[in-house]
Amino acid sequence: MRRQANKQKKPARASVSQLRIIGGTLRGRKLTIADLPGLRPTTDRVRETVFNWLQFDIAGQRCLDLFAGTGALGFEALSRGASEVVLVEQQRQAAQTLGQHAQELNPQCVGTLSVENTDALNKLRSQPTKPFDIVFIDPPFRSDLAAPSCALLQQNGYVRDGSWVYLETEKEWPLQVPANWSLEREKTAGQVCYRLFLVRGSSESHEDQE
Repeated sequence: MRRQANKQKKPARASVSQLRIIGGTLRGRKLTIADLPGLRPTTDRVRETVFNWLQFDIAGQRCLDLFAGTGALGFEALSRGASEVVLVEQQRQAAQTLGQHAQELNPQCVGTLSVENTDALNKLRSQPTKPFDIVFIDPPFRSDLAAPSCALLQQNGYVRDGSWVYLETEKEWPLQVPANWSLEREKTAGQVCYRLFLVRGSSESHEDQE
């Protein structure tokens, strides 16, 4: 879930103060959203599509949700049986709200959810303890953060052969991902394009423009 960039904003979604989990053991659970400008959950329709794509690959997996915002994608993964979900959110108030929800939800789920109040790119410049199975990337609209996030994920070992990467950007974004990421699914919704990549092997190159 993104926070919009200040200048070129994504068209406003309907005002929401709650996030509804749409699948899994927490289905129907409503969670409050931090009252911050531009903070909106990925829509139910898009989340339903994304998790239909991943339905056989969520249970027991380690997930990383970058630019977590409302936590919509990470909470959905936790509800559907992920073994570990890490939410990364820079804005302090949003991170505090995510942390409160993590305390409430962890006892109800098989997996565990944790929150890191830090800049996503700084996070990716460090080395992970081990790669993640699924990574969600939904940066602020037109923020130019998608390409460096993808590059750092690959360079620093956050993904491995067989990892899935979900990427949500503005529709006109020139595709810039590591050469060994295979585009498996792609859809558009208004001005947004969302894609699912499968990491295959390793690569020295970190750009693949279309």
